[in-house]
Amino acid sequence: MPGSSYGEAFKVTTFGESHGESVGVIIDGVTPGVEIDEPYIQVQMDRRKPGQSSVTTPRKEYDIINIMSGVFEGKTTGTPLFIMLHNKDMRPEAYSDIQHAFRPGHADFTYLSKYGIRDHRGSGRASGRETAGRVAAGAVARKLLERRGVSIVAYSKEIGGIKCESFVEDSIEKNPVRACDPAAAEKMVKRIEELAAVGDSCGGIVECRIRGVKPGVGEPVFDKLDAELAKAMLSIGAIKGIEFGAGFSAADMLGSEHNDQMNAEGYLTNNAGGIVGGISNGEEIVFRVVVKPTSSISKPQQTMNVRGEEQIIVTEGRHDPCICPRVVPVIEAMACIVLEDLMKRQAALHD
Repeated sequence: MPGSSYGEAFKVTTFGESHGESVGVIIDGVTPGVEIDEPYIQVQMDRRKPGQSSVTTPRKEYDIINIMSGVFEGKTTGTPLFIMLHNKDMRPEAYSDIQHAFRPGHADFTYLSKYGIRDHRGSGRASGRETAGRVAAGAVARKLLERRGVSIVAYSKEIGGIKCESFVEDSIEKNPVRACDPAAAEKMVKRIEELAAVGDSCGGIVECRIRGVKPGVGEPVFDKLDAELAKAMLSIGAIKGIEFGAGFSAADMLGSEHNDQMNAEGYLTNNAGGIVGGISNGEEIVFRVVVKPTSSISKPQQTMNVRGEEQIIVTEGRHDPCICPRVVPVIEAMACIVLEDLMKRQAALHD
């Protein structure tokens, strides 16, 4: 299936469906001799897995990974690394009543239009379940990036119209919405629970900060660092927009305000978000993505079925009332994958 792979020097291919037997990933281009084990990867899987709190889906998937190949005696071999996760809590029968109807906000209609067939069990490949393989691959990339001195952190900056007013990095993993502001986090949780109680959902904004990337990473013209990050982020089903640095606020700025001036010590501001001309400039890379409200809601909605007949649909099942908390590790994972791929390509330039 075209479109299931990303990367050149560090290539990731995910597989599996939401309610199939398993999901996972095959990674090619892993540096050999790097110490890595299942517990290291499992830390990231646990951040993404469902059933974490009252603001996530109650589906119980423990996302226990199995490294099937590519690691020997605790070190990577340089051969393809194959990671598999078996689905345990599948309930495809929950979708039997709506298997012939198109759910608003979902890829039901578009997948059927493209392939002439679709997996109605929780959206199949279009489900957020597919991102489990991405997070596993991202953990491997993160391990390789640590050796380069690169760190990545993402967090909820806004949920349901509630914005973070402060940045307390230590608080991100200590609240269920992964917000950078503890006070805002409490309000966000309440807002999500209120919406879930009436069968609705909300979206938000997730910000990501990447530190330790040296100047020179990125491939002009079409493989710019920001272009690759944008493609990676927009490949996540819930993401509908992205901005870097000053972002869309640059439309209201003057050139004299937006330009990042320099002195002998470096840049004085970071409106570019750490990327100029599609290449890293050594500053912190900063971008924000828009996360749409969860499409699966239990409110009655108008749609049509495969015969073109109009009908009212109610989406039952177990779904996140807000995707932001669980998409944070996915965003970090995709950023890791992009950077490891581009850094390997940069290293090859100077070989």
